[in-house]
Amino acid sequence: MTFQSRVLTVVSTAVLLAAGTAHAEDKKWTTVTIATEGAFKPYNFTKPDGTLDGYEIELSKYLCNQMKVECKVVVQNFDGMIPALNAGKFDAIISGMSATAKREQVIAFSDSYGSTGQAFATSKSSDLASLPEKGEVFSLAGDEAGAVAEIDKIKPNLQGKLIGVQTASTAAAFVDKYLKGVVEVREYKTTEEHDLDLKAGRVDLVMASMAYLTTASQKPGNEDMTTAGPRFQGGFLGRGSSVGLRKDDTQLKAMFNEAIAAAKADGTIKTLSEKWFGFDVTPK
Repeated sequence: MTFQSRVLTVVSTAVLLAAGTAHAEDKKWTTVTIATEGAFKPYNFTKPDGTLDGYEIELSKYLCNQMKVECKVVVQNFDGMIPALNAGKFDAIISGMSATAKREQVIAFSDSYGSTGQAFATSKSSDLASLPEKGEVFSLAGDEAGAVAEIDKIKPNLQGKLIGVQTASTAAAFVDKYLKGVVEVREYKTTEEHDLDLKAGRVDLVMASMAYLTTASQKPGNEDMTTAGPRFQGGFLGRGSSVGLRKDDTQLKAMFNEAIAAAKADGTIKTLSEKWFGFDVTPK
């Protein structure tokens, strides 16, 4: 190939790539397919009749109305969501997924629509129920040194204990980063599964979203379940629950951000979160 031919090839390729990018940017979004887990109450869950409900399901309807698009919600296992999104199986993830730096290497995120942090839960009869600093919130962003000091304080109580976490969750990342070698870890596809093992005594404690644990402990049959110890948020745990999107879909991201801003401004997030969680999860 001659030098001139190579130049023409490079230029042609660049033009095609630019055209493809422009096409992606100019796409007119009229329908959006959203993936959710359907097993993460109160964020999202499947009712006995097979329909979906929860904080994110109601919020999704609001966001879609704001964006003036028709939305379809499909169920997808949490640990396979990001690969499936990038493979084009759906357009967005709304499933209690926190926007973390690690996840942002492969997908984009909207602004946050809820922030509750990660917490522990155990049985009321367990010695872990008296972990210090119950309900206190420690920021891994604003004061990581203070948060780590708090983790070090509870490590002796957790030594050798078996903890349940959901696979690919921020709780799993937290345990791997701060409690490796202290606790034994058992991973589950859903949080409901680790709740069952906690109830049966097969794990000593679990870690998950504070909003999830608050609701789970109120479910019939979970009367012995209680939150314990401090709560952690920010830093590598992310900016809070956000819409997961393909990096190229910048227009769709802007649409979601505008709709989320409206939901914050008119109190929709506050109203829905107080309905489903019992407290306001509006990001500050």
